[in-house]
Amino acid sequence: MRTPLTGPVLPSANSAAVHRPASVARITGGFWARRRRTNAEVSIREGPERLEEAGNLANLRAAADAGTTRAFSGDFQFQDSDVYKWLEAACWQLADTPESGLADEVARIVRLVAAAQMEDGYLQTYYQLGDGEPWTELGWGHELYCAGHLMQAAVAHHRATGSRELLDVAGRFADHIETVFGPGKQVDGVCGHPEVETALIELYRTTDDKRYLELARYFLERRGHGVLASGADRGHDRDPGPEYWRDHTPIREAQEVTGHAVRQLYLLAGAADLATETGDVRLRQALERLWTDAVSTKTYLTGGMGSWHDWESFGDAYELPSDRAYTETCAAIASVHFSWRMALLTGEARYSDLIERTLYNGFLGGVGLDGRTWLYVNPLQRHAHPHERPGDQTSQRTPWFRCACCPPNAMRLLVGLPHYFASADDSGLHLHQYATGEYAGDGLAVRVTTEYPWHGTVTVTVDDAPAGERTLSLRLPAWCAHFRLAVNGEPGQEQPKRGWLRITRTFQPGDTVRLELALPVRLTHPHPYVDAVRGCVAVERGPLVYCLEEADNAGGLDGVVLDSSTAPTVRERPDLLGGVTTIVASGRRLAPDETGWWPYLPDTANARLADGSVELTAVPYYAWANRGDGAMRVWIPERR
Repeated sequence: MRTPLTGPVLPSANSAAVHRPASVARITGGFWARRRRTNAEVSIREGPERLEEAGNLANLRAAADAGTTRAFSGDFQFQDSDVYKWLEAACWQLADTPESGLADEVARIVRLVAAAQMEDGYLQTYYQLGDGEPWTELGWGHELYCAGHLMQAAVAHHRATGSRELLDVAGRFADHIETVFGPGKQVDGVCGHPEVETALIELYRTTDDKRYLELARYFLERRGHGVLASGADRGHDRDPGPEYWRDHTPIREAQEVTGHAVRQLYLLAGAADLATETGDVRLRQALERLWTDAVSTKTYLTGGMGSWHDWESFGDAYELPSDRAYTETCAAIASVHFSWRMALLTGEARYSDLIERTLYNGFLGGVGLDGRTWLYVNPLQRHAHPHERPGDQTSQRTPWFRCACCPPNAMRLLVGLPHYFASADDSGLHLHQYATGEYAGDGLAVRVTTEYPWHGTVTVTVDDAPAGERTLSLRLPAWCAHFRLAVNGEPGQEQPKRGWLRITRTFQPGDTVRLELALPVRLTHPHPYVDAVRGCVAVERGPLVYCLEEADNAGGLDGVVLDSSTAPTVRERPDLLGGVTTIVASGRRLAPDETGWWPYLPDTANARLADGSVELTAVPYYAWANRGDGAMRVWIPERR
């Protein structure tokens, strides 16, 4: 029995979206089913315990107790947001697989959130417990950011359960915000961390209350006029400047992505929602321009974004260092959110190409195979003995973080993943990503079976089809150079057009479409402007980026050189890292002469290669750092 999709992004009926999410999308087997099962059975299930240990739930209980004298627990004003992200994840999990124990836990925490809300609708425990005045620290206070995550949790709770309990809480907070913000009101400004914009628009889509759409429009239009440049650094030693806040220029005039990567991408996701609901052509053009700037000059091979540890920011064009890459897990999630909204708005396949790369690499690398350990930052190289800051920003998997934004954010993306895999329009059904499951839209219902990403065969079987012609569109991944298509066993004649293979016919139940994507090992070279990895090569296969880990390569990774004149081979390893396909390549090691006190050589010939080749084993990047500490690298010096 198919379960109707109740996902996080549902454009209104009169929106400008070219595509809408599929009416049914369920992942039932394969790669992503296994990762989502771990998410459900471990990550989400243990979430309340982590929130209890970190003090997030205690803050809500204290705020609900009018006579409390208990101090706020935690180092950040936005601790509440972790609760809301977990709630959203748990609600989508209930929509996917109803389970009484999880439903009881959700109901308990929803009641706690409702009890903590003030009579006027305000809700942020940091300020309710006496640690400052509401709406006086827009840069760092994150009140609107927390409100946004509350709204998204409320939308998930309503769509998953039909209850209005949390939706009413979010609505009262949104109503309170409307009385505070705007020209001539108490505050004329924006939040230091965008998030509320896209949440307000989804609240509008859920309630049909246009005030929420207009409030989102106000926040998006007001940003870019320097309203955060003054007083935004309260309690901080340095002012990061208006570019950090994305407050230096209006979105429609911006030529490049700048500042804090997550904030920038959340802002663009909200702007994409606004363009979708209003049909604003100039805003859409700006979003296309900014997406192109980010992807063509400031995105890592893994899909990760944000190259500076300093302020968690985008760097300059082509400034993509491997060992100092920040690439926060939340930035990868935000990238998926932005690209999916652009895919729905435009119907273009390139946005889903980036989603695929980001999901399999930049995002999934942040989630431990055990569902209990996480990475906040996702570098593309780790030295054997790195000198790292203690705390969240290390390259070691951690059970939880002082700033725990990433774990519950990853939970909500994993559980909502089917939502990003298929869409529909008036012509038929579009498959953006490939996973065994059931998908339906515009009357066309199909079953997909595949062992992707390890194998390239995708078989689509039609379960139901309306009378007359419909189009089944399959995304041909940008990395794929060779493919074969068959319809009911006969070779298909369709050729890709703008990234889509479109099969148009009068479908009958039982019809099959078979797509075979060639999965050779690819050696990828960096753009010549990327100084940090010039002369290096990366190993890819299908959607997966690979890396060398010290655990598989005795002797360490310093001085390793890949011999690209010898073709790599593929080995399936069901016994390794939960079952992976590895790539084995030929390499050599540098054996430089002794240089004494000076580590520079007068003649590069002195950096000779040691005699004899070595076997280099590469594993998928998403699986690194699951076997303890050790060196890792994606980009490998090349010997032709």
